[in-house]
Amino acid sequence: MSQQAPSAAPASPASRPVLKVGVLGSGTVGTQVVRLLGEQAEEFAARSGARLEVTGIAVRDLAAPRDPAVPRALLSDDATAVATGNDIVIELIGGIEPARTLILAAFGAGASVITGNKALIAAHGPELYAAAAAADVDFYYEAAVAGAIPVVYALRESMAGDRVTSVLGIVNGTTNYILDEMSTKGLSFEAALATAQELGYAEADPTADVDGLDAAAKAAIIASLAFHTRVGMDDVTVEGIRSVTAEDIREAHASGCEIKLLAIAQRVALTDGPDGSDGPEDAEGVSVRVHPALVPADHPLASVHGAFNAVLVEAESAGRLMFYGKGAGGAPTASAVLSDVVAAAAHRVNGGQAPRESSYADLPVLGPEAAVTRYQVQLRVDDQPGSLAAVAAAFAANGVSINSVRQSAYVGGDQAVVTIVTHPAAVTRLDAAVEALRSEGRVLAVVSIQRVEGE
Repeated sequence: MSQQAPSAAPASPASRPVLKVGVLGSGTVGTQVVRLLGEQAEEFAARSGARLEVTGIAVRDLAAPRDPAVPRALLSDDATAVATGNDIVIELIGGIEPARTLILAAFGAGASVITGNKALIAAHGPELYAAAAAADVDFYYEAAVAGAIPVVYALRESMAGDRVTSVLGIVNGTTNYILDEMSTKGLSFEAALATAQELGYAEADPTADVDGLDAAAKAAIIASLAFHTRVGMDDVTVEGIRSVTAEDIREAHASGCEIKLLAIAQRVALTDGPDGSDGPEDAEGVSVRVHPALVPADHPLASVHGAFNAVLVEAESAGRLMFYGKGAGGAPTASAVLSDVVAAAAHRVNGGQAPRESSYADLPVLGPEAAVTRYQVQLRVDDQPGSLAAVAAAFAANGVSINSVRQSAYVGGDQAVVTIVTHPAAVTRLDAAVEALRSEGRVLAVVSIQRVEGE
């Protein structure tokens, strides 16, 4: 009977190699990363096989107050020196420049890079992937999407053996908090935003969050990973939550729904080729969008409260997978950053590398007209016999099937408010139906139009 050879003993702490780590930025996340690298140094060494030594922390203002966890002796205002003088570089500056230039310099110096910069990846992902591949170093960015939730890893590695068909997610904690306050407390958008700013969930300038731009950058990254196709910010149809009113929330509740800002990436079957010609029967494209939508109360995303994030992945073999957790904040984001640091360090010690860009599918990225979803249309109509028949005829004439009709209220003067939910329809067909309704004499006003997502 043969015996298995004993495995090699793990390296003693003293014999482990030292890897130099540079940190670009010392805000909330950077401070947490530096603190944890110091407090849990032995654990990180055991997990990665190397002692991780922070040698420099690039900041703009050397004299600014700092958390005691950030050693002042390591502060530097020479970001390029920090980027080019280490084995692993953690970029936490944010924005496009100088982050892009510094990351490229780090790759050029042979450093592996970890970042949480979703805007940069959405705008320059292919360039950064190519630079990392040319330098034969790692490029990790788990923290760029949904904080501590391992969505990037799941799509890039765990789902590599499956075919993802759709990703539906709440990926911005600020907007989810605002909508949740409006839903649970009856606040207006303005009041809920003010509360979010007081608590530090929203910035003084909340544009990136409430206008959907932050979620759009994350949606572009998600779609690129899920469908092996290059998707950038300009490919994402974006609508924020500024127009959501307390009345919209009340009407959603009356329909058994919650309103959520969703990032949606889907495979879409093409009936025509991207150039307008007849396409092959199995031709597909990618639809990527961010917008507020009604979500049925029994759908998993409807119960995501506060500043939490959740992402629902649908795949052909695995079926439905749900990822839920804190999507922002210093500690959760630092957790994602440090998981990437451990992986990059382990590759330095033991060999191996992070997955490279996978864009082999090269599917056409479709415009907003390709989106197919359900809609809730609220109308004010004459409360007379034949009004509903006229409304139904307008939908039918434009190829939109009605799922349900509910008379919401009487508004006096022989008028009523009617709420209609459609079956899935292309936006072009819905738009045509709405135009027909506006010209129908029995329809006095199209009060609101909301998308309905989730089964």
